[in-house]
Amino acid sequence: MAGVTASGPPTPRTRIPREIWILVGAAFVIAIGYGIVSPVLPAYARSFDVGVAAASVIVSAFAFFRLVFAPAGGELVSRLGERPVYLAGLVIVAVSSFTTAFAQSYVQLLIFRGLGGIGSTMFTISAMALLVRLAPPNERGRVSSVYGSAFLIGGMIGPVLGGLLAGWGMRAPFIVYAVALVLATLVVGIGLGGARLRPAEDHGTRPVVSLAEAWRSPVYRAVLASAVANGWTNFGVRVAVLPLLATAVLDEPWVAGAALAIGAVGTAGTLQFSGRLADRVGRRPLVIMGLVVMGTAMASLGLARHSGLSVSAALTVLFGLSLLSGVGAGLVNPAQQAAVADVIGRERNGGRVLSTFQMSQDGGAIVGPVLVGLVADHFGFGTAFVVTGIVCLAGVLPWLAAPEPLVHHAWAGPEGNES
Repeated sequence: MAGVTASGPPTPRTRIPREIWILVGAAFVIAIGYGIVSPVLPAYARSFDVGVAAASVIVSAFAFFRLVFAPAGGELVSRLGERPVYLAGLVIVAVSSFTTAFAQSYVQLLIFRGLGGIGSTMFTISAMALLVRLAPPNERGRVSSVYGSAFLIGGMIGPVLGGLLAGWGMRAPFIVYAVALVLATLVVGIGLGGARLRPAEDHGTRPVVSLAEAWRSPVYRAVLASAVANGWTNFGVRVAVLPLLATAVLDEPWVAGAALAIGAVGTAGTLQFSGRLADRVGRRPLVIMGLVVMGTAMASLGLARHSGLSVSAALTVLFGLSLLSGVGAGLVNPAQQAAVADVIGRERNGGRVLSTFQMSQDGGAIVGPVLVGLVADHFGFGTAFVVTGIVCLAGVLPWLAAPEPLVHHAWAGPEGNES
């Protein structure tokens, strides 16, 4: 079936390459493993006789190391190539997880877990670079959706398995995660070992897209803005602050989990069509629509604490808006990742460009919960979530001034970028 892109002429549907399916499978395994350890990590940290704040530092250390190492990760991809950096990153996280299982003190736990963030940013940036390189230009949105769905579904399954494994002790999930990562390393190492991942001999070294060149693109500047908003909202506030709001609505253990799960369902359902839509109608309308939906839902979440609502009505508001915010996230993610791929192009190396994109997202995920948490302490949940909604809507502004990436970049020439 032919698809109609924003550039006008219909383009034939292209089969997703086998190598991408290998990356998707690895992403699924990685996400399951990450989900396995996430429910037990705070309690594991508390077992070293530390307080809640210190346990929270263990959780955020992983993201902090990802942020700090992102520039070096991008440089490694540019110098060494995607595959070796991807495999090295998986090995580092596997070693980190295994040593975490046998930490003898809080300091050891902090170091071992934090070092895993270095490996995580290595394989994240490498995977994005491989997707840019291998995905057909007219299927970039669809590929981003498939890859994102693998992470999301694995992340939903993982915590369930983690809860079961915790019955064998809090160290067991980390050992299982390490073994899963070793298996993923073997599969990716063998599956991505073909000549397809090496540039043709007559092409020489692929040209590198400098950060300065990418910055000159209004599309890339818009992508960085939406990445901050997306990280702030979906990887920060949704994970750290939304469960606290859910507990304030009804102090039952299942409420926070249900709110997060419903949001994930909204994202997973939207990803089933948003990637294809981004390839047909363009990246720009989906990012704008997604940020508006996400921002509106987030800004309204404080209504769940309205004094005039019964508990059942408050839960309906909480779950309904959680679902809506998840839909917004499902619209934004594949479209903005495809836009980054459009800026780089298939024939060029964009390690630094991708690492900056990743840093923007991680930065939002780190700063967002802290600032919104402070606002919630001083002014309440309603104001805190309004601030998050404003951040999402602010991310829309650069996109209003940016051209459609499919027209501006993807079809401008053999390198996938406009001169």
